[in-house]
Amino acid sequence: MNNILISGAASGIGAATARLFHGRGWRVGLLDLNPEPLATLADELGGVWRRAVDVTDAQALVDAVGEFGQVSGGTLRLLFNCAGILRFGRFEDISLAEHNRIIEINVQGVMNCCHAALPLLKGTPGAQVLNMGSASGLYGVPQMASYSASKFAVRGLTEALELEWREHGIRVADLMPPFVRTPMVASQTVEPPVLRRLGVTLTAEDIAEAAWRQAQSRAVHRPIGALFRAMYWSGQLLPPAINRWVMAWLSRA
Repeated sequence: MNNILISGAASGIGAATARLFHGRGWRVGLLDLNPEPLATLADELGGVWRRAVDVTDAQALVDAVGEFGQVSGGTLRLLFNCAGILRFGRFEDISLAEHNRIIEINVQGVMNCCHAALPLLKGTPGAQVLNMGSASGLYGVPQMASYSASKFAVRGLTEALELEWREHGIRVADLMPPFVRTPMVASQTVEPPVLRRLGVTLTAEDIAEAAWRQAQSRAVHRPIGALFRAMYWSGQLLPPAINRWVMAWLSRA
């Protein structure tokens, strides 16, 4: 049976992905910092394996992934690094501690999960890592500076490991959506101009479907949504100054 281990699984995109893969016959493992909603989701899915863990705690992740391996027969078909946090606001209005926490969870957390899961991935034919990237990893977004920085890092890590881990037969990719209707986005008290102009049209279920498609694909980056796909591909062909102009226009006051 195919299996998937999801970080940040208790709500939003992680929870939607867990429901979709479970409903399509995959064995699901859940990781999240928040034990109560994690337990609720695990019960909803028939008592699937779960562990409450902070992705910034490297040793705790090693222990948790090792426990998952004991119930999965030492295999991991798909690691979905979905855990992440977001904060909208001007750079100077956000404390340095909050900026650092964004980087710690969104970047270090992904590296910790990849490092912990590698032994299981190496022992699984067709294994894959899927990282939660973002449209903000294409060009830096004003009032999302540290989040954009974290997603540029995820993009770079994805591209490097996609090449490096070919020797192990492990595919590595990321999803790159624009704004998604999740509790994390809904909880923000600041609305960047780019969000106001582009709106929030994608749902967590849309991203889960993209994760499902990527699980069958060899693509490295998966831009999501018609508008962002057009921006992404134009960005691969046009001079960087064009992307800068577009972002400046979208972010004008």
